[in-house]
Amino acid sequence: MEQLHGGRIVARALKAEGVSHVFTLCGGHVMPIYDGCLDVGIRVVDTRHEQTASHAADGWARVTGQPGVAIVTAGPGLTDAVTGVASAWRANIPMICIGGQGPRSLQDMGSLQDMNHVDLMRPITKWSHAVPEPRRLAEYVSMAFRIATTGVPGPVFLEMPVDFLFGTVAEDDVVVPTGYRTEATIAGDPTYIERAAELLAGAKRPVALVGSQLFWSKRRDAYEPFVEHFGMPVYVNGQGRGSLPPDHANYFHRTRKDALRGADVILVFGTPLDFRLGYGRDTHLNPDAKLIQVDLDGGEIGRNRNVDVGIVGDTGLVMAQLAAATPGQAKGGSADVRSWVAELREKETQRHEQMRPEMESDAAPVNPLRLCKELDGVLDPDTTVIGDGGDFVATAASVLRISKIAHWLDPGPLGTLGVGPGYAMAAKLARPDKNVVIVYGDGAFGLNGFEFEAMVRQKINVVGVIGNDAAWMQIRRGQVEMYGMERSVATELAFTRYDQVVEALGGHGEYVERPADIRPALERALGAGKPALVNVKLGVSEFRKGSMSI
Repeated sequence: MEQLHGGRIVARALKAEGVSHVFTLCGGHVMPIYDGCLDVGIRVVDTRHEQTASHAADGWARVTGQPGVAIVTAGPGLTDAVTGVASAWRANIPMICIGGQGPRSLQDMGSLQDMNHVDLMRPITKWSHAVPEPRRLAEYVSMAFRIATTGVPGPVFLEMPVDFLFGTVAEDDVVVPTGYRTEATIAGDPTYIERAAELLAGAKRPVALVGSQLFWSKRRDAYEPFVEHFGMPVYVNGQGRGSLPPDHANYFHRTRKDALRGADVILVFGTPLDFRLGYGRDTHLNPDAKLIQVDLDGGEIGRNRNVDVGIVGDTGLVMAQLAAATPGQAKGGSADVRSWVAELREKETQRHEQMRPEMESDAAPVNPLRLCKELDGVLDPDTTVIGDGGDFVATAASVLRISKIAHWLDPGPLGTLGVGPGYAMAAKLARPDKNVVIVYGDGAFGLNGFEFEAMVRQKINVVGVIGNDAAWMQIRRGQVEMYGMERSVATELAFTRYDQVVEALGGHGEYVERPADIRPALERALGAGKPALVNVKLGVSEFRKGSMSI
């Protein structure tokens, strides 16, 4: 009978879940898992900081739809990974964080890096647990995947003591569960579907806001038929970005505030009424509008604002139900709805024209909108764009046209800077033949910029584009407005040559100060055959004046 060390048991369980890559920073507590991964053909991708390993696991899930896996050592290895797990928790991303621990036989005796990991991780995970005995390692891996992926997705933490991983178990004694997960999803209560359908049938100015839960829906195919059935304007949020192509007749993104303030019926699919929607307050949503909220989590419905119809259910499945409940609906919407869409489209055009002078500006240093316009010109529909920053990323989100779902990843509702390298590594490994571009703020680059060494060494060829305004601009702008330039502290940076940092790490670097040089620099970076960074010195723009998210 074959004896298996614990690391091989874990690796076999991961392979059974379809895992092809794991993300890590080496640690003695978890070395046996690496050995097991080599046996079963799982690629071990190493990072320079555990925060990036956890971001990469999060990013893998956002790109592929399958849980990503981060493996970190005990103590500070896990505490370094906390930020990435917390970011996934807030954004409802399914990922598995496996953490090492000192020997169970020496528990509470002060072994190296010993601490209470399970309680630390409990507030930021769906489930946090320690494996109780070696023969159940695979069983607990299966539990972790089931809990991460069912219902509202989210991260889980699994602690594995080092003596369990180095020790051996007879193969026949290993607990290997089967049939432990369902792909079934949640349909809306028919009574509430009927109520929502009645509101939609009588709506003259309906609006749909579609959020991240669309990405996880098993019935995503119902989305475009739903949109075409009702003909209403659609705005996207979070993982929903790219779910409709930018030239779709019902896709809007520059007039969301106008639409929500003017609508008579508002549908919110799978996204919370948090700061991004003004907490549902009357300043952001028409107080006289009827609100229909659809969410996998019944506890989210009615948070911050009363709802007229609350439906617990899967976004795509509820969309299919609503379309089926209104068979007499004129395809494309009533004359009133069409007029409403035309009104918003005219406003979208006006907003674009207001941006045009800055998008076409030849000023040097470069206007942020001009940089975004040039970047948009080199992106193909298959490019994955990662936003890692504040002010500049918000500007880019207003300009860049994302054509496919899961091709735009950003810091999310936790506002986590430093996500760029981890997300980008995951995206490039998942889509090796497609371009991956990180849109960076210069502040955000400083958090995990050294990951370019890991990307160069492992030939993970991504391209970073820094909008370098020598400031934490999203904070600095409001700070200066409130307190004055002479009292603006901790928000100023220098026009640093980050491109030279990447060159020193073995990558390709470009420095740009003039608009005419942007496109050639981007093209050289995309064709460099190695990780690359284009560092663009930015000038001043009034585009984001008055913007502050707190």
